[in-house]
Amino acid sequence: MPGNEPKSVMMSVPQALELALEHKRAGKFVEAEKVYQQILSQQPNNADALHLMGVLAFDRGNAQRAIELIQQAISIKPIAGMYYHLGNAFKDLDQIDASENAFRKAIELKPNIALAHNNLGNVLKVQGKPKEAIGAYRKALEYESDLANAHSNIICVMHLIDEFDAATILQETLKWSEKYADPFKAFIRPHLNDRNPDRKLRIGYISSDFRAHVVGWNLLPLIREHDHKKHEIYCYSGVSQPDDVTARVRFYSDRWRNIVQVSDQDTAQMIYDDQIDILIDLSVHSSSHRLGVFARKPAPVQATWLGYAGTTGLSTMDYRLSDPYLDPPGTDLSVYREQTVCLAHSFWCYQPGGETVVPGPLPAKDAGFVTFCSMNNFSKVTPAVMDLWAKILNAVPRSRLVLYSKPGSHQEQVRNRFAGAGISLERLNFVGWQPWLHYINLYNRVDIALDTFPWGGGITNCDSLYMGVPVVSLSGRTAVGRGGKSILTNIGLPELAARTQEEYLDIAVKLAGDLPRLTELRRTLRQRMQQSPLMNAKRFARDIEAAYREMWRKWCEKSQAEN
Repeated sequence: MPGNEPKSVMMSVPQALELALEHKRAGKFVEAEKVYQQILSQQPNNADALHLMGVLAFDRGNAQRAIELIQQAISIKPIAGMYYHLGNAFKDLDQIDASENAFRKAIELKPNIALAHNNLGNVLKVQGKPKEAIGAYRKALEYESDLANAHSNIICVMHLIDEFDAATILQETLKWSEKYADPFKAFIRPHLNDRNPDRKLRIGYISSDFRAHVVGWNLLPLIREHDHKKHEIYCYSGVSQPDDVTARVRFYSDRWRNIVQVSDQDTAQMIYDDQIDILIDLSVHSSSHRLGVFARKPAPVQATWLGYAGTTGLSTMDYRLSDPYLDPPGTDLSVYREQTVCLAHSFWCYQPGGETVVPGPLPAKDAGFVTFCSMNNFSKVTPAVMDLWAKILNAVPRSRLVLYSKPGSHQEQVRNRFAGAGISLERLNFVGWQPWLHYINLYNRVDIALDTFPWGGGITNCDSLYMGVPVVSLSGRTAVGRGGKSILTNIGLPELAARTQEEYLDIAVKLAGDLPRLTELRRTLRQRMQQSPLMNAKRFARDIEAAYREMWRKWCEKSQAEN
């Protein structure tokens, strides 16, 4: 009957597109897609509907479908926004070159599209081009000065460039805090928490990485071993696509709060209402952080840990957790805005990310040559790192190097750099993303792991050692560059952590020439790990709980003195 047609059919196309966007903003993805399909049933070549339906597909986790729809829209009416969203979809599928090209095309069509510059920076970072990445992030800020994430990206990438010391990085974080955090200080409310220093504490953890991620894996042992008689554990989760690790973290927590679509202001109110005593940031300035929540100081005590061993720069972040090797005695702690609390043994508590295999025999014995590897994020593989690794390969005849890297033209640039140093191409191999069991089994193909610098590995180094593969590391000028030193010291192998590049080269070459020692390490490293503080979850939980209790007592004393 007339008047009973679907609402979107009765509308003009612009009105229907707006209705679809309203549905999407409300989380009604199915309803939004139906509107787009109704538009396309009447106008199959409506570029706007194709484009927006592609964006919707991406938001629903179907990047391939997004690419197909957006490319169809571009063939009809190419505009900058389409290329921007196409770049996001390509990056999600690790099609790095295609992603870079799409972002550059978006910028060509509309130079002031700040997010395209920011996301181009993310691609350049993946390609191991940190200086170019910072240039892209700064360009994004030129066009949109309030783009806090672009500024955080600069801070993270600075850790990849040896020219930036901890004091310089601190200054950049202070600029971030002044612009994006300090304006909220005027709205901080008094905390009404019970000031009993010995009562049961409410601990809140905030992260978008309660998932199959180094943060999720590293948090699991602590969450599992927390003393729930003395602590009530709240998790504020920004995980948009939960997985098995998410489920396990949730199982071990006492209260679970989903903050995926919740603003910083509303999240802070939630935490304030929950009367959290100690709130823990697990991101620092890495992606999807929620430092805007901490800027509002919803909990009386706030601390940062695990994301990486740096500083947030926030005046409202009271503490940062570290260990005696990341920040050894004599370290200038003024490079952190927070007060540093060194845990007794280790910054990390390791648990394998899944089922593991037994370390096999030393590959070099059958292969007739030593195989080095780096399974670290390729963004940490800087030109200086590659040049030193090339020297190692030249000093160890017939040796090979296996590198983890997403596919793309940057691999060819790496090959060219090694070729220029006299390394033939068959000695260099790349591996991409692998399911956990395949990834961990890769260590049965290699003999020695080479740590990156100036930002070294953390959990990746632990994976290697757990599989019987020794790690050669280089202690750097910042805490993130001393992760290898911390881990190796905790398992009784501090001699594998070099102080200079020359010493790193010497350690790697001597180790490669000592097959009996490599064989012995292969046999004993897992046991070393299991018997070390790195895998003593109960001890780690007591260490971190002792730190929390001391933080709480200090707040109680201070607040009582002020009253």
